[in-house]
Amino acid sequence: MSVRELVVLGTASQVPTRHRNHNGYLLRWDGEGILFDPGEGTQRQMLRAGVAAHDINRICVTHFHGDHSLGLAGVIQRINLDRVPHEVSAHYPASGQHFFDRLRYATAYRESVRLTQTPVAADGVLAESPSYALEAHRLSHPVESYGYRIVEPDGRRMLPGKLAAHGIKGPDVGRLQREGSLGGVTLDDVSEARRGQRFAFVMDTRLCEGVYALAEGCDMLVIESTFLDEDEQLAVEHGHLTAGQAARVARDAGVRHLVLTHFSQRYSDADDFERQARAAGFEGELSVAQDLWRIAVPKRI
Repeated sequence: MSVRELVVLGTASQVPTRHRNHNGYLLRWDGEGILFDPGEGTQRQMLRAGVAAHDINRICVTHFHGDHSLGLAGVIQRINLDRVPHEVSAHYPASGQHFFDRLRYATAYRESVRLTQTPVAADGVLAESPSYALEAHRLSHPVESYGYRIVEPDGRRMLPGKLAAHGIKGPDVGRLQREGSLGGVTLDDVSEARRGQRFAFVMDTRLCEGVYALAEGCDMLVIESTFLDEDEQLAVEHGHLTAGQAARVARDAGVRHLVLTHFSQRYSDADDFERQARAAGFEGELSVAQDLWRIAVPKRI
């Protein structure tokens, strides 16, 4: 059975707290695992969350500030120590190649796993598989930063009642799907369009075109809300979003489940983020993320 869920490994911004580790998020998407922004302490958080190195197929780094990347060294070495049997791909801003190299080879270890480096230099599709396409869009931050988006291909949902009405069953169903028509019955007569699911990961950024492009039509949007609305000027100066800004993006983009994260240590009450997101008019599912939470990608409507 396929599983699509977000495993939250850390939710702090620049400074971790007693209750919030630096960033780290694993998206389970069917049989693959995509690790986003492994900050310091990610390897230990993986242990606490029941995530193994074998679960990681891709690593996506938005930018090379420490709270989003210092865990790379430990994660990469653990992948090799555990002799993960599959290739692992790494995506990160091309301008940070020297940072990636330093982290990958921070200390001595034996390389046993093929790690494919695929730097990101422009918006567009980075990789495709049967179950998704991975896209990147440039964000607005003091250092080069990219957000990531998972898009499942659109498909068709067969309608049992209409199949029965036309007398189509057994192997003929597969034949109709392959050929598009059978005995004068078309695929449109017995099925309906099934929109592919969409997931977006947006970290450190001001409001910009890339934020909206990533969020558009997403079933789940994981987005930073470092500041509360009263500190919007600080957010602009440092290249971040507020809870209200993130919620308005989600509202306008038609997001079904909004996950707020990457919180400044200056705030002690997480409920304030939810209140401001609701005040901004977002009415869908809302999670103010906590470390070690598992959040299911919404089921198709």
